[in-house]
Amino acid sequence: MKDRYLDFVNKPFGASVARSIGLPRPEVLRRHAKGQSEFGGIAAIGAGPSPTLFEPLMTLLGSIGMTSVAHESALDWLQVAARHGAMSGRFEPRAPDAPPNDRVQALIFDATGITDSTQLHGLFGFFHDAIRSVAKSGRIIVLGLPPQSCASPRTWTAQRALEGLTRSLGKEARGGISSNLVQVEPGGDMQGALRFLLSPRSAYVSGQVVRIDATPASPPADWNQPLAGKRALVTGAARGIGAAIAQVLAERGAHVIGLDVPEAQDALDQTMLALEDTWPSQGAHTALVADIAATDAPATISETLAALGGIDIVVHNAGITRDKTIAKMTEAAWDSVIDVNLGAQERIDEALLNGDVLHMGGRIIGVSSISGIAGNFGQANYATSKAGVIGRVQGMAKPLAARGITINAVAPGFIETHMTAKMPLALREAGRRMNSMSQGGLPVDVAEAIAWLASPASSGITGNVLRVCGQSLIGA
Repeated sequence: MKDRYLDFVNKPFGASVARSIGLPRPEVLRRHAKGQSEFGGIAAIGAGPSPTLFEPLMTLLGSIGMTSVAHESALDWLQVAARHGAMSGRFEPRAPDAPPNDRVQALIFDATGITDSTQLHGLFGFFHDAIRSVAKSGRIIVLGLPPQSCASPRTWTAQRALEGLTRSLGKEARGGISSNLVQVEPGGDMQGALRFLLSPRSAYVSGQVVRIDATPASPPADWNQPLAGKRALVTGAARGIGAAIAQVLAERGAHVIGLDVPEAQDALDQTMLALEDTWPSQGAHTALVADIAATDAPATISETLAALGGIDIVVHNAGITRDKTIAKMTEAAWDSVIDVNLGAQERIDEALLNGDVLHMGGRIIGVSSISGIAGNFGQANYATSKAGVIGRVQGMAKPLAARGITINAVAPGFIETHMTAKMPLALREAGRRMNSMSQGGLPVDVAEAIAWLASPASSGITGNVLRVCGQSLIGA
């Protein structure tokens, strides 16, 4: 479904009309495109007292070809830059009319050393100077500590305050600029997270908090194909978001086993064949037809995957809706949505784990929803099931850690699909505009987030729920 308003206001005449009558003008987001560089340009660096992540940050920026420029608040940055032989200098705010190539691509602030609320002032100095210099579709990233890991209540307080800052910056920046907070436990590896959040692959992810624990990560041999040699199961893979997930996982190197119901077999076969046509060197991908709600489905799926040699990545995307207010909802509508969207995930995972079909170091990724966070009128059953997906992620993270398995979820907001295209016009437009990006997301936005969570570099990320919603105004 095309967003005609977005197209209109980004053409000369439409832009003039929008300016003259005060209409919003959403930015056309920069997304990943084959053959285009993901990184480059200037990263302006700021810091509070005693920052702890300068060394790994310098290493990362150098490896991806970004030039660092230190703000006056980053007192220790120049010493680190000198040790690495990197170019650096003092950041000078750019004028609003500065040419695009003279604007910064990212603002990164190391707040890991902030231990008291009085030290939050440094954030003001940096972002007050720098925020107007960020290029369109630029990135704002604040590095902090998980508050729960802080020994002092004052440090916990100051680190928790960073969430309010990053979410506010995401709403103020506009121009397709995203703002996210990365909380890194001492010893945690932030490379995979920063590569994702600095890249066009995270175009529709903003206002989020990513927690990274101290689990050692394994950088892939090839960052362009971090899933090479991995097998990935994607349920509901025939169409829409599921097909996009399958496509991005295959692009990133995975062998995809796409699963869908018998009624969708033709579409599923076409999706799998398209993967083979696009990436012929990977060989045949696998179409698996099954109703995940069937009693024998978990055993059938487990046996099939075991015969293939096991599985590394499980993406629970399949889901249904049966919308009615709860007073008008039938018992069957309630039970079917809970069973397909939640119960089937539990049963399939139990079968894969009990049979050791999901490999050590595997990845489980559920697709939740904004409805599971905020609730939604006429969707009590759906919201309950999607909140349950979040509960699974939070409840299973610790038990699975002993096997090196991570479990996370993405929670999409308004995504342009055939389903949302059928919504009444007023509701559809509200869904598109009620976020910081003032537009709907695309299926590929959800898929890119899942591919990142599936990467070997995401070993330290578990128990997270990442909203792919353009920083929706709905929910927490």
